[in-house]
Amino acid sequence: MEDLSRRDLLKLGAAATLTASLGVGESLAQAPAAPVFFTPQEFALVDELSEMIIPTDEHSPGARAAKVAAYLDSRLPEWEERDQWREGLKLVEQLSQQAHGKPFLQSAPDERTAVLTRMAQNEGKPQKPEELFFAELKAKVVHAYYTSEIGIKQEMEYKGNSYLAEFAGTDVS
Repeated sequence: MEDLSRRDLLKLGAAATLTASLGVGESLAQAPAAPVFFTPQEFALVDELSEMIIPTDEHSPGARAAKVAAYLDSRLPEWEERDQWREGLKLVEQLSQQAHGKPFLQSAPDERTAVLTRMAQNEGKPQKPEELFFAELKAKVVHAYYTSEIGIKQEMEYKGNSYLAEFAGTDVS
């Protein structure tokens, strides 16, 4: 520690601040096995909806692998919108029952997609309760995913800060 210059200490402090603000320090693997906020059925529904919004592809794992549902479950008790989440999940089930006569998770993949598509149809200007819930759901899923280790390191391929021996910009002098 004695060999560290003031500049080195500032760099370490900035790196720690950036890491904390990106959520890299939050470990989703530490999420409890049993849901905290959601019922087990609600948790399974949020997990499936999250994976449908950000699915696994050839580039990176999806929302399920990033444990987005566990993250949301652990954070929802702190949010003002928690009651709207329960109502929103009920709306998903109602839409599935109306359209296909069965609960969302018992529906076929194309039926699930149809329900989600219906909820997202006015994403730019949501009006109906299910559209408003979809906008909230998508925003929270995207935030949770892209602040997870999988989202940052695998999807966005963030390698961390690197030292530049020389500024590579344009000389404007």
